[in-house]
Amino acid sequence: MKSTWLLAGVALSVLVACSEAPAEAPTEASMPEAPKADPVLAGKWIMEADGGVMLDPQTSGLTHRNGKLYSISDGSALKSQRLQIHEIDPASATLSPKVDAMSMAGRVRRSCFAQYLSDEPDLEALVADPNDDNVFYTVTEDATRTGALSDNCQKRFENTGSTDYPTLLVRVEATSEGRYRMTHVRPLQFPLEFAVGDFPNDGIEGMALSQDGTLYLGLERDNAGNPRIFTVQLNDEFWQQTDFAVVADPALAVPTFDSGRHPINGLEYYSPAEGKGFLLAAARNDNELWVIDTTGALPTKKISLQFSAPSGDPVNCAEQEIMDNASIEGLAVIGDTLWLVNDPWKVNYMKNLQCEANRARYEGMAPLLFNMPIDDAWFK
Repeated sequence: MKSTWLLAGVALSVLVACSEAPAEAPTEASMPEAPKADPVLAGKWIMEADGGVMLDPQTSGLTHRNGKLYSISDGSALKSQRLQIHEIDPASATLSPKVDAMSMAGRVRRSCFAQYLSDEPDLEALVADPNDDNVFYTVTEDATRTGALSDNCQKRFENTGSTDYPTLLVRVEATSEGRYRMTHVRPLQFPLEFAVGDFPNDGIEGMALSQDGTLYLGLERDNAGNPRIFTVQLNDEFWQQTDFAVVADPALAVPTFDSGRHPINGLEYYSPAEGKGFLLAAARNDNELWVIDTTGALPTKKISLQFSAPSGDPVNCAEQEIMDNASIEGLAVIGDTLWLVNDPWKVNYMKNLQCEANRARYEGMAPLLFNMPIDDAWFK
């Protein structure tokens, strides 16, 4: 009897097994998506026109006109690099021959800021005017190294809303001889409710300019330790005035943080289609590119990046070596390509050294030029 029940049970099990649908093989759509690796951007050393590597320019900002890239040096660069606008051929990462340092128009020489602008101004960004091939704009940051303003000038420009010495917006014009001249200067004022704080070396580091004259200003950090973006509207009347230019807060979706340092160190304006405008922001400390919708319709995207430098010795070293610290400081879009330039961070740059063939370049604070394709997905 027991064996009869056992046989019946086996038969029932076989029938049930046969009636079940066979398990489906996993499809590509059902499989978990593999994590995407951060893109590695291969750099080129920026070379002087005479063939030597560019030494310690402390590159600040990047912009473009007529197919060429342009950068500027801050006040901590080698003396021969200061007050220079550097023209770069993007295809070869080679500089055009140097011209004389920027000169000053009479109205700038007569301003309260002539001494500072003629000595070691900490020029921290550069943007070309999209409506005038001969005009650039730059901005100053740390002015603690300069002497005090005169009593009259100090009284006139003491309410900066930020640092003791005001942040300066400077208009630069190319001359017919291929040189550059500062034609106008205006100090910036930050309303107290913006709580920018007094951080002389953490001020405006990025600028971007839209076709309609909206100038976006990227601040490294405010009182809360967060990066910010402000605006001023440029037009012909703007430069006829010499008093404070008051910045506005466009309330963009700039990332905020509870701790750490997450500055914006470069900005570029990009319009993928009519009526749409985005800011591309270099978050240097995070090795990220932020894509910020200027209309506020889309959330901000963060794209993680890695950077590499040519070793200079592909026989004994890898052809390209992943950098520990690139420190991107400028962005510019030409066509469908995003160009990036780094500002060698003096306390961290030697951390990149892996191949001895590169020692002189890293010790000389030589910058690199990178590029990557624009991705339509960033703007959706």
